[in-house]
Amino acid sequence: MIFLLILLLLITAIYVFVRRAPFGQLPSGERLGRIQQSPNYRDGKFQNLSPTPDLAEGVSYYAVMKEFLFNKNKRNVPAHLIPSIKTDLFSLDPAINQVVWFGHSSYLLQIDGKKILVDPVLSGNASPLSFTTKSFKGADIYSADEIPNIDYLFISHDHWDHLDYRTIMKLKPRIGKVICGLGVGQHFERWGFAAQDVIEKDWNEHAVLDAGFEVTVLPARHFSGRGFKRNSSIWSSFALTTPGMKLYLGGDSGYDTHFKQIGEEHGPFDIAILECGQYDKCWKYIHMMPEEVVEAALDLRATTLMPVHWAKFSLGNHAWDDPITRVTKAAINENLPLLTPQIGEAVSLSDSREFASWWEDFER
Repeated sequence: MIFLLILLLLITAIYVFVRRAPFGQLPSGERLGRIQQSPNYRDGKFQNLSPTPDLAEGVSYYAVMKEFLFNKNKRNVPAHLIPSIKTDLFSLDPAINQVVWFGHSSYLLQIDGKKILVDPVLSGNASPLSFTTKSFKGADIYSADEIPNIDYLFISHDHWDHLDYRTIMKLKPRIGKVICGLGVGQHFERWGFAAQDVIEKDWNEHAVLDAGFEVTVLPARHFSGRGFKRNSSIWSSFALTTPGMKLYLGGDSGYDTHFKQIGEEHGPFDIAILECGQYDKCWKYIHMMPEEVVEAALDLRATTLMPVHWAKFSLGNHAWDDPITRVTKAAINENLPLLTPQIGEAVSLSDSREFASWWEDFER
């Protein structure tokens, strides 16, 4: 009886915990009806274009946990404070098309007079538990208060390292429109965003944002979910066209044929911003290996590659700088220009200079 009582209390505590606002809300009503009509929704959940198991063949969750617990990479966290350059984001020259990277997959784009924020996580951790998945020391140099008014907020999917409740709520008064995949809008409506301010699309659906600004929501190879139920909302990438540029904003994705198809149908792109970290051979279908990131950029017909999804959180069992070291080597072999700024550094999107390998210099 005591055991059953403890078990009941534990289940109740977990139920109450996941019902809290940061977890968002599962789609319902008219939105759920729209989801159920999606060609990408089958058997009660969204599906990838190709069969995509969570783990590679022959790998068990037990083996993954054992690796993390007993064979942890000793360099998965930087030994020293991450170097950064603090830019006054309110003073950016509006005549320059530029990007400021905040580490991991968070960055601010200023293009043709518009300010665009992507997957902002500025609260110091990427988890529903504030004491877990903490950012590297020196990687969190910006607070939400230091972000200017945002015309468009892009959210690639609803995982905690891409959609952060605390950051979103602090930015809420300064966000114009939210662009996200089908189902993700339910979270924003629970958090008090007006339905008309959320542009929520399925794969291959298109939206005109303003004169000369258009977006197509496109496939990725990943999964979604903030609680126990997975794949109730869709994970996405974006083709963004502005008056002067065409960009590919990639969310988390394993390598697959969708990159080549997107390149053929929507490319070429002036720049592709692609995730390059938090990979592992055990989950190779949902995160690209660094060398595959370069292949994806070439498939997309991108002139320049900006690798993200590294240098802030440790979500994979690799050295913290292994992603950028390997993607740089692969890009050099393919003669593909890279954009590799320090966290907080404002750089022109057309910058063709050879960037310093700052990740090597500061750990020497």
